[in-house]
Amino acid sequence: MEMLIGSGNEHTLNRDRIEIRKPHNGELIDTVPKATPEDVELILDCAQKGKVEWGETPLSARCKILMKYADLVDAEQESLAWMLCRETGKAIKSAQAEISRVGLMVRGYAERALHLYGDVLSHASPGMETDVVFTRREPLGVVACVVPFNHPASLFTQKIAPALAMGNAIIVKPASYNPLTVIRLTELLLEAGVPANAVQLVTGSGALIGDYLVASKKINAITLTGSTEVGVMVAEQAAKHLHHVHLELGGNDPLIVFGDADVDYAVEEAVIARAFNVGQTCAASKRLIIHNSIKAEFTEKLVARLKTIRVGDPEDPNTEVGCLISAGAARDVHTQVEHTIAQGARCIMGGANNGDAFYPMTVLVDVTPEMDVASDLEIFGPVFPVIGFDTPEEAIKIANSSIFGLMSGIITNDYKLAMKVAKAMESGGVVVGGSGNYRPPEFAFGGYKMSGIGREGVSATLEEMSQLKSIALKNVW
Repeated sequence: MEMLIGSGNEHTLNRDRIEIRKPHNGELIDTVPKATPEDVELILDCAQKGKVEWGETPLSARCKILMKYADLVDAEQESLAWMLCRETGKAIKSAQAEISRVGLMVRGYAERALHLYGDVLSHASPGMETDVVFTRREPLGVVACVVPFNHPASLFTQKIAPALAMGNAIIVKPASYNPLTVIRLTELLLEAGVPANAVQLVTGSGALIGDYLVASKKINAITLTGSTEVGVMVAEQAAKHLHHVHLELGGNDPLIVFGDADVDYAVEEAVIARAFNVGQTCAASKRLIIHNSIKAEFTEKLVARLKTIRVGDPEDPNTEVGCLISAGAARDVHTQVEHTIAQGARCIMGGANNGDAFYPMTVLVDVTPEMDVASDLEIFGPVFPVIGFDTPEEAIKIANSSIFGLMSGIITNDYKLAMKVAKAMESGGVVVGGSGNYRPPEFAFGGYKMSGIGREGVSATLEEMSQLKSIALKNVW
C-alpha cells in the first residue's frame, strides 16, 4: 500500500519499503513506503492548500461527506476487520468489534458538529448596551494525527472525525507496525469526497517523521495517542511554535474492589478490562487493589477464569485473545514481570516468555504499594498484579500514588462510599460499579497528571479541534 500525498502516489513508488508482517507468525502481508523529510515537506505544502479548500467548505457539506464516509466504512467492515486482525494480532472477534464502531463515531461527530452553537453575550458591562457580541468556531488549520498500534481504527476515528468536521486539513501518521487498516480507512475518506490536499497520510519512522511534523511551522495542532515519554517530547517540540497539543498518554489504572463486592462480578470486570486485546489498552485495569477480606477468594477465582480464555491464532474464529504487537513487546512485558518478581512479588500463573509475540495470562501476588508496578510501572500486556488493602483511605492512597491518572474503577455495594472514593480519585474518569476500561464514543476520555492533555469523545473534541472567535458589532442598536 502507498502513502497519500496530494492527488497522486507516483512520487512515493521508489522509496525504501517497510515490511508489514503478521505478528503471530511472521508472514508478510504487504509493504509501505519509508517516507523521507522531502515527502513530509510535500505533504505540508499540500496541506496548506487543503486547509483553505476544506475550511471554506460549508459545515453542512462537510458533514454530508462524513456521513457518506461512514456508509463506505460500514460496507467494508468485514474486509477491514480481517486486515486489522492480521496486521495487529488481535482476535478477529475483537477486530470486528473495533471496526463496527468507526461509522458510529463518525456519525456522532458529524451530528454534533451540525448542532454546535455559538454564544451571544449579554450586556453585562456598562458601555455594551448598543453592541452585539457573538462567538463562532473556526478551524485550527492543519492537524497532525498520530495513531497508535493498539486500537488503530477506533483511535484514528477519534482524531480525524472531529478534525475534519470542524474544517481542518489532516495529516495522518499511522504506527509502523500496522498501518494498513488506517491507510484503507484514509483512502475511503477520499472516496467519500474529502479533497486530496485536505487528507494525507505518511508512513515511516515515528522518530523521524513524527519529529519532523511536530517541528514544522506548517502545522497548527497535533493529536497523539502514545506513551508518556513520547508525549512529553512532542509537547516540548510543539511549544516552540505554540502548536495546539492533544495528548492521550499512558496509564496505570486502578480497580478498587471493596469487601462487600460480588467477587465473581469483580473478577469478570477485571478480566474483561485487562485480558482482551492482550492488555494493550491505555485504560486497562493494570492495578487490582483488592480488600484483604476477599483477596484470596478473588485471586483464586481470577486464576480459574483466566485459564478458560482461549488464546491463539487471531484468525481462528474461536480465539478470544491473540498476541501482542511484536515479539519485542512480549520481551518488554516479561522484563517488567521479572523486575516485579525481583522486588518481592510471586508469580502464580503465567510469567513465561517463549520468544514469540504471545505472552500468557500472568497473575502476580504479594504485590506491595512500595513496588514499581503498584505506582508508575505500566505493563502493556496481560499481567494482573493483586494488591491488598484494609481501609478506603489506604485504597485511595495506593490508587493516587501513580504519576498517571487516566481512568479508575470502583466496585462496592455501598454507593455512598463509592462516591466518596470517586471524588478522591486523581483520574480523568471514574467508573462506579465496574472497571475503568470504559469508553463509549460520547465519553470525554482523557487523563489527569502525566496521562495526557485534553479530552477525546463526541461530547468534547469538536471544541478542541477548533478555535473560538468573538465578533463584536459596535453601536448596532
